[in-house]
Amino acid sequence: MTAPLHDTGAAEPEAVAAPAPPQKAIEGRSPWKIAWSRLKRDKVALAGGVVVLLLILVAIFAPLIVKAFGHPPEELHEEMLDPLLGLPAGKWGGMSGEFLLGVEPVNGRDVFSRIVYGARISLLVAFLSAFVAVALGTALGIVAGYFGGWVDAAISRVMDLLLAFPQLLFIIALISVVPGKLWGFEGSGLRIAVLVLVIGFFGWPYIGRIVRGQTLSLREREYVEAARSLGAGRTYILFRELLPNLVAPITVYSTLMIPTNVLTEAALSFLGVGVKPPTPSWGETLSTAVRTYQDDPLFMIFPGVAIFITVLAFNLFGDGVRDALDPKGSR
Repeated sequence: MTAPLHDTGAAEPEAVAAPAPPQKAIEGRSPWKIAWSRLKRDKVALAGGVVVLLLILVAIFAPLIVKAFGHPPEELHEEMLDPLLGLPAGKWGGMSGEFLLGVEPVNGRDVFSRIVYGARISLLVAFLSAFVAVALGTALGIVAGYFGGWVDAAISRVMDLLLAFPQLLFIIALISVVPGKLWGFEGSGLRIAVLVLVIGFFGWPYIGRIVRGQTLSLREREYVEAARSLGAGRTYILFRELLPNLVAPITVYSTLMIPTNVLTEAALSFLGVGVKPPTPSWGETLSTAVRTYQDDPLFMIFPGVAIFITVLAFNLFGDGVRDALDPKGSR
């Protein structure tokens, strides 16, 4: 037999294909995760948020901070004053290792302690009045937008009336007729309760308009019509279908409302209708400093800087939250 023309040796083994690398599973992201990823890229907003968090911690732990670095806010230190002029005896308003921001003229109270405790009053009034405004505005705005008709017309006219009402004048007039004790509150506690209720009451129309406008758009969406066709009641649609989709605009406006409330509380305390002395308040400290700012300008600068930093931090953080929750934003 003739040999085969080709090699009849053992066939080479076929190359084994390398295993494909495991593919990473595609994970869906919720709107809040998307918003957080957008917010993390906004360094300015994060810086504002850090300052806001620090201010809240200062307000919460004010007694511990003052105990470690200052003196009780209502304690008098007349030995730190010039007996003839009533001004701080040392340089820079009496600043020293014992009194970090100096002392007040006339009475010698620790400025650092009063600034720290003043953060409690400003943030307490700002947050509580914002809560009252958001609760009223959300409830009435969603009802007006969903039901429409005469309900919408009545609520909208109330909004227009309150928006045209002079808020500061009403608060000043109301404080002047409030008795010394009411609802179990008295003194500065009563003033704080009145400020919270009045500022919150006059603030709800702003967020009410936003919620009403969003509700008018959402009530015609497919998922609302589907829930209605399946027999869902009005309460279910309002609280399970509409309200969750209003959380984003409500959150944004709340963060922007708080700095406005801080300024309102400071202005009212400056005018003498806020908390009662000697309760520390940034606005009350500014009002006291007006009489001595030419001789002791630092006494006015410190509370002014505290208000400026607080309002700026909240505004920067609020702008970042608005951009993060805006699906049409560029960041």
